This record gives sequence, structure tokens and C-alpha cells, in this order.
Amino acid sequence: MRRPTARAYTAPAAALAALLTLVPAAQADSTDLTAAATTVIEKVPYAMDSSNQAAWWTPAATYKGRGQYTYFAFNEPGSTAATHRPAVARRDPDGVWSRLPLLDKSGQQAEFADDNGHNQPSIARDGSGRLHVFASMHADAWRYFRTEAPGGDITDHAAELPDQGVGITYPIVTTAPNGDLYLAARVGAGADRRPGKLYRWDNAAARWSVVATFADALNRSVYPDDLAVDAAGRVHLLYEWAKAPATGFRHQLSYLRYDPSAGTFTDSAGASVTTPVTPGTSDVIQDLTAGEEWSIDNAYTGPAVQSAKLTLDGCAPKIAYRYRSADSGGNFRVYYAYPSGSDWVSKTVYAGGQTAAALGITWDETDTKRIYYVTGSGTDRVFVATQSADGTWTAQSAAPGVGADRLAVRRDSDGNDVLYLPDTAHNALYYGLR
Repeated sequence: MRRPTARAYTAPAAALAALLTLVPAAQADSTDLTAAATTVIEKVPYAMDSSNQAAWWTPAATYKGRGQYTYFAFNEPGSTAATHRPAVARRDPDGVWSRLPLLDKSGQQAEFADDNGHNQPSIARDGSGRLHVFASMHADAWRYFRTEAPGGDITDHAAELPDQGVGITYPIVTTAPNGDLYLAARVGAGADRRPGKLYRWDNAAARWSVVATFADALNRSVYPDDLAVDAAGRVHLLYEWAKAPATGFRHQLSYLRYDPSAGTFTDSAGASVTTPVTPGTSDVIQDLTAGEEWSIDNAYTGPAVQSAKLTLDGCAPKIAYRYRSADSGGNFRVYYAYPSGSDWVSKTVYAGGQTAAALGITWDETDTKRIYYVTGSGTDRVFVATQSADGTWTAQSAAPGVGADRLAVRRDSDGNDVLYLPDTAHNALYYGLR
């Protein structure tokens, strides 16, 4: 095991857009916070349900056609305060927004019970222009919706997935360069184990299949965090382990790579591994530290991992993650990690106070990493940190004047970071571009 040394309605967006100058943030222990450039922030013109909040999700997708298209999957308010209705907000290159509801078998907009941290959507667009949305599953049978063709209705296609009738949680999905999709999820609702599985959408054949159970162990539950596909088609997976059946606090953040051309799995150094991996055979980024325990007590206050995201520098993974150590005063700090030989190197990005679970990380294909995080309080809560040549991390507000308290990030093909910014206190969703 490797050890360390995370339809129907349109509205013009022009009236909502604004160039907002970034402002300084409060001083952090290990991060120099300064003011810098500008970000375009735009309010999505549809009401958002307050349940639209998660950390593991992949709720944003982009596509370069005659300009950049952006797709935001989100929860709209339901018929009661305890329910929501999933939909997609699409932003066209001319700035016009369109709303596409997810339709059930009866042709009505689907509606599900709220369940913060679980019943949130993930989305991807395949190489043929079909949208795929996975929504509202916490140990539920598949809730999967898809368009048949670009611009079509998003309808129920749950019966097309493998592993029918088992509990699915934390579906994360991404598009490969060849137009295929890869999906990772926790599968099963057993009391003694809940494995992680990887699926593939064959775009040419228009069908889903199981790639592998990538992680599984007795008395352990797998929490998928993120996945990405590099230019060679290799799939990079990020996940955590927890004591089964489930808990809000996890351990041993881990990495795995799958090469579809060879049908093999490796660690970050390229060494072959046998799947499903276990905690003892995983490529561990953040190992257990002093005082860390496997517990299902959601009041547990010891060291733990809670969320992580990855980006790729070519085929090399770059990781952002949140970890609470014994000396952090109960706060989840933000870290940056990368592989070096047979080890992982971890650096502190933000240690100035409590953070919310959501994270993002992008890489501009030169030497600039951007790590996005959300502070536990403040007027501005979403920040982006970049690293200078001397290793210092400098942070600035990524959404000044907007009360966003969650986030997701996608980098589009024009080299921009597309920000998905929910403000759960005001039932509003914001689009950002930087």
C-alpha cells in the first residue's frame, strides 16, 4: 500500500450578468489571501431547492459546439417542502438559458424526497450529444434519465442500467475523449460492506456495462469522490473508505487508474493492482493519523477525510481534499496532493478556519493549479487558491457579493473554469466563469 510523506422556458442572461471585482479575504494560517482579477457571475433564472447541496456530485458539464454550452443539473422546489424536482439548466453560447425538466414514465417532472448530501444530481454529455443525468439516489434503485438525441426531452431510462434492484448512492460521471462515459457509484445497501463499482457507456453501441467492482472490503463502505479521463482514455478514480454501513466521516483517501485498452488497473506509479482493492491494497493519499478511528458515529470528532476532487496534468493526478487532523481544532483544512515516485506529497492550502464539504480543482496545462473551497462562514465563502513558484498559496474570493455556500467546478475546452454555485439560504444557483 502506498503511503503519504481529496426545457421549455428560455430567458436572456445578459440582464443577469455582471463583472465582479474580486475582493480580499480574511487572513488564513497557511495561505496569503489577496485581491486579484475579475470573474463573470450570473444568476441562473430558475428557482433552486435548498436540498441542492453536495460534495461528491458532478452536476456541471460543458460542450464546445458553435461556442460553449453549459449544463447545470440541479434540484428545483418540489410540491412540498420535503421534496424536490430535478431539472437541467442549459446556457447557450449567446447567454440564453433553457430549462429541461427530468420526466418520469408518465411524462411528468420527476419528484423525489429531499436528502441533503445524497439526493443530488450528476450530469454528462456523450459524444453524440445525449445528456445523461443520475438523480436522487440514497441506496435506491437506479434513477437515470437521458435524451434520445440532442435537444430532446430528458426521460427515464433507468431500466437500461446493469445491477437492477440494488441500492445506488453517490453516482459521479464524466465524458471520455472518444465520447464514451464512465460512471462510478457506491453499490449495495449491506450492513457489512458497500463496494464501489465502475460502469461504461459505450457511445457507439448506446449501452451501459459494468467495468469492475473497483473497491470492496468486509466492514467497509466506499465513497466515490471524483473521476476523470485522460487523453489516452485512462480513467482516474478518487474514493474514500468508511466503516460500514455508512458515516459522515471517512478515511484513507485513495486513488486508482483504469486502462480500458489493456483492461487493467494500476496505482499512480503504474504498478498493477488487483481489483477490488481493499484499504490495505489501495494507493492511499491520506493515511490514518494519530487518534484516527473507524467509527460510524456521526458525532465522531477525531481525524477524518470528508471530500476530495481531482484534475489531471497529462496523465498525472492532482488532488484537492479536506482533512481534519488531531491538531486542527476540529476544522477540516484544505490540502493539495500529488504523486512523487512511490509516495504522495501533501501540502496545506487553507488552515484558517472551518470549511464546507464542497471542493474543486483545475489545472491550466502550464503550471497553475486552482483549488476552490468554501469557508464555514463569512460574507464571501467561495474562494480560489493558486500556488506561486515559492510554494505559497494565494487565495481570493471566487464569487464576491454572492452568498454561495456550495460549489462544483468544470474546466471548459476554452480553458475557462465554469463554476456551479448554489446559495442554499436563498434558493438560488449561480453560474461563474473565470
